[in-house]
Amino acid sequence: MFERKKLEYFESKKRSIVKAVSYRLFSSTYTVIISYAITGIWTAAFSIGVIEFVTKIFNYFIHERIWGRIKWGKIEQDYTI
Repeated sequence: MFERKKLEYFESKKRSIVKAVSYRLFSSTYTVIISYAITGIWTAAFSIGVIEFVTKIFNYFIHERIWGRIKWGKIEQDYTI
């Protein structure tokens, strides 16, 4: 009588990259501020921020893609039409 459709959503690589970049920009701002507070030198603070941004963006992307494949904690929703 009624058909059930299962809708599953997956993160696209493009979405994961955009999330990684936006998260790193947000987080790296804090790193630069903290680095400046510790060193008192803006060039050192920005150098630390840039290195951290570049290396951690790859870490975040890999982490996000791995968690996208793990089914634990995902809830499957059935929709009745």
